[in-house]
Amino acid sequence: MNTPTLGRRLLVTEKAADPSALDPEVIAADLPDAPQGHAVVAVQAAAVNPSDVKAALGFMPHAVWPRTPGRDYAGTVVAGPKEWQGVEVWGTGGDLGVSRDGTHATHLVLPISALSRKPDSVPTIAAATVGVPFITAGEGLRRAGLRAGQHVVVFGANGKVGQAAVQLATRAGATVIGVDRGNAAYLGHASSAVRMLDGEDPGLVQAIREATAGKGADIAYNTVGSPYFQAALDALATGGTQILISTIEKTVPFDILSFYRRNLQMLGVDSLKLTATQCAQVLDDLRPGFIDGSLQAFSVEGANLFGLDQAGDAYRQVLAGSIERVVLVP
Repeated sequence: MNTPTLGRRLLVTEKAADPSALDPEVIAADLPDAPQGHAVVAVQAAAVNPSDVKAALGFMPHAVWPRTPGRDYAGTVVAGPKEWQGVEVWGTGGDLGVSRDGTHATHLVLPISALSRKPDSVPTIAAATVGVPFITAGEGLRRAGLRAGQHVVVFGANGKVGQAAVQLATRAGATVIGVDRGNAAYLGHASSAVRMLDGEDPGLVQAIREATAGKGADIAYNTVGSPYFQAALDALATGGTQILISTIEKTVPFDILSFYRRNLQMLGVDSLKLTATQCAQVLDDLRPGFIDGSLQAFSVEGANLFGLDQAGDAYRQVLAGSIERVVLVP
């Protein structure tokens, strides 16, 4: 492999046949220019999300090939408008790594409208973990009409989107119930106490209703999908909303009569539909929470930091279901 002089990027030239083939090529690249209305970011950290790996495996039919993968990042603007040069930024975007080159590189070209200032209180590597989990959690809760005083149950509360949803809901003044397998304690940050329930308990729905004084949850944030689909519906209060962001099975039984008689709602959230510019606005809105500490980025252990040359190992670790955030450090 040639030693790069200015920059490097991962190049996926074709869909990987299987996980063992997830070894994108690292190529030398000239430092990109900043076209009119754009800026160049020197990427200092870039998280690896399951969607990044799925894209490399060919599971994103709208992906453009060849491309550089990656959605989440933190770095410093090195070219573009003078007022942005030297500014530390963070971001993500459903278009990054799919329809345009992404963040698994030393440099990234973005529209100026996609730049969001990183809070000084958030370390660079941690900042690279915020994008997909908080954008996904925030978009679902926004569309569900989250407000203070509500009861929110989060299925898969110890996953990264689950933890982000817990943080956002408790910060907003909601009472949060977490659901996960076993009797695990809640692992993340929260602005108020989070009661955890065992997702394998046959009496789960009743336990949720008891925790909400018999009313049921106003919002059920289902980060897992089909395994909790029916329980989430049954646990909702009249007029409640189930948010879905993922699933294992594509189809599930569905009682339409009960659904409409209880005035229930379902929301599907796919953060891939949000561009880097749209995500920058969301991060701008969330910045005060990260500054005052009511929101916190995820910590990253040294064992979960990888160079670009180790990207294949990082991808396989994420594909294997790592519950920890995995970050490339270009």
